[in-house]
Amino acid sequence: MPGENLSRDEARRRAELLSVDGYAVALDLRSAIGDIPDGEPRTFRSVTTIRFRSRQAGASVFADLVAPSVNAVTLNGRALDPAVVFDGARIALDDLAAENVLMVDAQCAYSRTGEGMHRFVDPEDGEVYLYTQYEPADARRVFANFEQPDLKAPYLFEVTAPEGWTAWSNGVGELVDGTWSFAETEPIPTYITAVAAGPYHRVTDVYRRTFADGTELEIPLGALCRKGLAKHFDSDDVFLITKQGLDFFHDHFDYPYPFGKYDQAFVPEYNLGGMENPGLVTFREEYIYRGKVTQAAYERRATVILHEMAHMWFGDLVTMVWWDDLWLKESFADFMGSFSMVNATRFTDGWVTFANNRKSWAYRADQLPSTHPITADIRDLEDAKLNFDGITYAKGASVLKQLAAYVGQEAFLEGARRYFKRHAYGNTRLGDLLSVLEETSGRELGSWARSWLQTAGVNSLTPAVIYDAGGRITELAVLQDAAESHPGLRPHRVAVGLYRHESGALVRYARAELDVSGPRTVVGELTGADRPDLVLVNDDDLTYCKVRFDTGSLDTLRAHLGDITDPLARALCWSALWNLTRDALMPARDFITLVLRFAGRESDIGVLQMLHAWTRSALIHYTAPDWREEGGRLIAAGALKELRAAEPGGQHQLAWARFFADTAATDSDFQLLEGLLDGTAQIDGLEVDQELRWSLLSPLAAHGVADDKVIDAELARDDTASGKRHQVRCLAARPTAEVKAQAWAALVESDTLSNALVETTIAGFGQPSQRELTAPFTPHYFEALERVWSSRSIQIAVLVVRGLFPGLQDDRATLDATDGWLEGHPDAAPALRRLVLEARDDLARSLRGQACDAAAGPAAS
Repeated sequence: MPGENLSRDEARRRAELLSVDGYAVALDLRSAIGDIPDGEPRTFRSVTTIRFRSRQAGASVFADLVAPSVNAVTLNGRALDPAVVFDGARIALDDLAAENVLMVDAQCAYSRTGEGMHRFVDPEDGEVYLYTQYEPADARRVFANFEQPDLKAPYLFEVTAPEGWTAWSNGVGELVDGTWSFAETEPIPTYITAVAAGPYHRVTDVYRRTFADGTELEIPLGALCRKGLAKHFDSDDVFLITKQGLDFFHDHFDYPYPFGKYDQAFVPEYNLGGMENPGLVTFREEYIYRGKVTQAAYERRATVILHEMAHMWFGDLVTMVWWDDLWLKESFADFMGSFSMVNATRFTDGWVTFANNRKSWAYRADQLPSTHPITADIRDLEDAKLNFDGITYAKGASVLKQLAAYVGQEAFLEGARRYFKRHAYGNTRLGDLLSVLEETSGRELGSWARSWLQTAGVNSLTPAVIYDAGGRITELAVLQDAAESHPGLRPHRVAVGLYRHESGALVRYARAELDVSGPRTVVGELTGADRPDLVLVNDDDLTYCKVRFDTGSLDTLRAHLGDITDPLARALCWSALWNLTRDALMPARDFITLVLRFAGRESDIGVLQMLHAWTRSALIHYTAPDWREEGGRLIAAGALKELRAAEPGGQHQLAWARFFADTAATDSDFQLLEGLLDGTAQIDGLEVDQELRWSLLSPLAAHGVADDKVIDAELARDDTASGKRHQVRCLAARPTAEVKAQAWAALVESDTLSNALVETTIAGFGQPSQRELTAPFTPHYFEALERVWSSRSIQIAVLVVRGLFPGLQDDRATLDATDGWLEGHPDAAPALRRLVLEARDDLARSLRGQACDAAAGPAAS
């Protein structure tokens, strides 16, 4: 749509011209229920009044609004013709006064894509639920505004909802004469305003805090979910983590939570993990667990709760000027989420998960052709949408973890405290943060920022060891290198650990911490140490890098990886081995062999589940095609062995059960899955609840063992929103050409599926065991790309472009077809080209991995 993709230059010019004094937004959501005429969009009335000032009398500007129609526009009492001033995305405003009042009366559309005002109908009971999601720029789908982060303002919301509903917003609400009126917010950007409405189930609590000076703070707490999930809602644990987080941030930030109440809504069909709307934080409802899950799932939920809470200060209180500095909130929230969780909750091993999981996301993103500095070059909103990635979140958090070590934890936190007080309710850039950290630490941070925040790419650190005749170290050096595409070397604060066998275990007996810079740094402190069995660079995970091994260390890991007693050291070794596999430096079958040999001894459940995911990826993408079938049988057999050996009823047993279902490969595997479903087979202690039933059924559907009647019967057992998503995925996974054609048409030729059903249909469509069935769609994919990008919302377009890329057609012909599209469409939208380039890079990496694996010869057993 013309004008919908706001550019950085346009935003800068508008901010130079305007300041906004306040918004009053009235939404009439009674149209959310009831019938509408066929073919007409379901809309709601949105009336917005904006008070703003112009620094230039007579100037022209535009307001943002994406809506089917506008009823009226009035500027300073002067009626403007909507047909003239509104183009579907922008409202042209001319002849501004010094002080202005804009009123826009519009009909806005409900969404099924998770953007704007999302409307969900619960198939279980027919109830309708609404919520908003805006980041980076979808508030304009709900009310007229100036949609950019540096035009902050206070907001007054009013919501008229269907009778019997409750509405929530950022401020405290009160029902008066059928309309919910909400307290005015503090000055905040458009993208964190929020509304939720419907028959939500709500639980309440209160957080109380007495500060050292005797002042008291009381924050009303609320937790919301659909009525259908109320029986599963463990709100006590949500409130526990919430209170522990508020205590932590009050202890360390010395700035009381500034936004009044703290509601947390778990909402359906959500695109994100969570969103930091002050006073009304939103989360995906999948964090309410319908069945048994591992502690890793609870830890993940705690991290997200604390991540969003950190945003109350990093992002909400102090906001970046433009999306270039998105990291000023997301990197900090990602780091603080783990930092607070480890120090304030029961999840004290959170840094293990961070090293093994979050950093894996960062390493992958940082090696794509679309990698970018943490402080990115964001030209427009499409760029911004795609930069909510592993660089902005996990790499940024990793770098901040190192920065805290570099300047000292107390100097780091004191810098944060000064930053909040100095810039409260304002907007900042990189320099604003660095200046306070330089004040508190006494360190010059310009060169550090240039190395870590303003350059892209990941370095590799490799130990090089020389021994004397007696087996002692005469020299241990750390070698640093970088990819040709991003050749810069960085300063690293690292620990180097030496490990040896003691009483059947691999334990650390020496450690040196030092600054590594340049291509070669000698670790003088370890000269003379006894010969180690394992040298671990970046022990304790102080820096952000890919870890490599010397030959002796790698041999030790092949034989004794499971003997490493320290969970973090073990996780770092697993991560390093996975990076070697992805970089085609280790055959995928060797990685799989290591998992089958040692994963059963893994104590950390989060690491174990990550190993399961990596093993599937290794089999699907990096093994030689002629070994896949054998590899699949070996993995399934190994998973079943560990499943039977796991502690009955324990979380490791559950993890192995899910992994076995994911990798089932033979008729006997499928017979066991069927038996677990119908009760004719049992594994001692394994509770086959409804969520696990769907996990067992999914591979049966993909391999043609369970047909549509079986799938529909399972839906009858679980006729809920969650059950519907599972059913859709299973139906799309069935191995017939007709099924694939139907799924393709629903995704590409139609726009009727909601965001959640698009995602599950894609998951069902692309089965690794069905490469021949999906091969005919490769040319159709490239033919449809630009049409999909131009006609669908960006959220749906991203899902389709990423999800339907023919990566399973892993051969040179698909790579050539991708290159042909890129060469033939140089003027395609940059964000679209980025997605295709990323998929192309993944495919090329797969082919390199397969070549490495093929060269390895016979599979290890």
